[in-house]
Amino acid sequence: MPVDIPTPPILTTIAQTLTKHHAQAILVGGSIRDYFLGLECKDWDIEIYGLATLEELEAILAPFGKVATVGKSFGVVKLKHDKSEYDFAFPRSEKKIGVGHQGFAVSLDGTLSYEKASARRDFTINSMGYDILTHKLLDPHGGFEDLQQGIIRHINAHAFKEDPLRVYRAVGFAGRFGFELHCDTFTLCQAMVESGELEAISNERIFMEWNKLLLKAQKPSIGFELMRELGILRYFGELEALMGAPQDPRYHPEGDVWIHTMMSLDAMAHMVDKKSENALKLLYAILCHDLGKATTTTRQEGKIRAIGHETAGVELTKSLMYRLTNNHTFIDSLLPLVEHHLKPSQLYAAQSKSPAIRRLATKVTIQELVIVAKADFLGRTTPEAQSGIYEAGEWLLKQSQKLKVATKPLEHLLQGRDLIALGLQPSPQFKSILKTVYELQLEEKITTKEEALGYVRDIYGVA
Repeated sequence: MPVDIPTPPILTTIAQTLTKHHAQAILVGGSIRDYFLGLECKDWDIEIYGLATLEELEAILAPFGKVATVGKSFGVVKLKHDKSEYDFAFPRSEKKIGVGHQGFAVSLDGTLSYEKASARRDFTINSMGYDILTHKLLDPHGGFEDLQQGIIRHINAHAFKEDPLRVYRAVGFAGRFGFELHCDTFTLCQAMVESGELEAISNERIFMEWNKLLLKAQKPSIGFELMRELGILRYFGELEALMGAPQDPRYHPEGDVWIHTMMSLDAMAHMVDKKSENALKLLYAILCHDLGKATTTTRQEGKIRAIGHETAGVELTKSLMYRLTNNHTFIDSLLPLVEHHLKPSQLYAAQSKSPAIRRLATKVTIQELVIVAKADFLGRTTPEAQSGIYEAGEWLLKQSQKLKVATKPLEHLLQGRDLIALGLQPSPQFKSILKTVYELQLEEKITTKEEALGYVRDIYGVA
């Protein structure tokens, strides 16, 4: 099938050079899939057919830029050219010999056919190749048709089972592209989950796949719903417990806590700038924001309540997230957003004054909190939510900006050096003095450094 995939000119030049060595350059991987999906091609992976050794490939590539062999056993050579990087690899076959993603024996073989070499890939939509010079699509496994039909289908069941992470990759592609698993692939994945094969996957690899789903999917809920259907949530009980957890239909007519969480997650995915540094923080915060409802929900006088669920959710967030990553700093950054996600609505309802807003800013970044609270607000089917206008969040953000605490806490007027300058000797009492002054700042009883210094002089008898 002839196609015309725009590729960097350097790849055409290299492909032409390779033909002089009786070799062929085939573009492989996600770039072909993404081209047909109308997505930007960011990674350029090229397989080289017809060479005998990596040394030959390195010598051919050397005139075009900086060459580095990474993972020699996997036959990968990186080329840096004009600030861009390209991966060149030999076709290879793999055989499972041990546990984990490194437990493979890899055989490099430049004489393999494309059909045989591509059979090691996970899904048909990722198995297509593109001859850079002839502009011919190589599609021995029917990937183009599956792509057109929105189907994720594995190539070889035996090879697929050798790397259980592919179950999470299936989930990720479903969420990212809105595709469905082929019935045979669904059955295979489900059987792998039930047999416990996913338990061999490291937390770090699972975390990476979840991150891709959250950052690349328009509707991450599709991926999480598929995890639910496949039984994967048995490994993440904090999320599984949300299914069937009831909510007051007056405020949550959409259904149980799981449904609300998925709607909120999709709302966040549309709101957040996926390229921002805090994107993952906000996405995981909204995923975890109502975990506490599973343990606090009660029925009192015919009413469904989850009093204190935001506080209860803190420990459950830790429990879930530490099963995914040991990044303490990242996990700690989520906790205030979970604990205080009701505050924007509560402060707005009470029309709270400046001190309350300043105090909130000492516990959480208000600008981020408003985003989480808005996603929570939008993740339901009430008329107010469907309007798309979160008045409480707009009010709190505006008030916090006036007070200059939207992105950081109120600055301390005094530091330890100021107390020393007054003639006080450094002591454990410094902490108490500075805390007292800061409390008065929050209450707006002290507003300038001069007032703060005057207070210390008066209270502690400093001349």
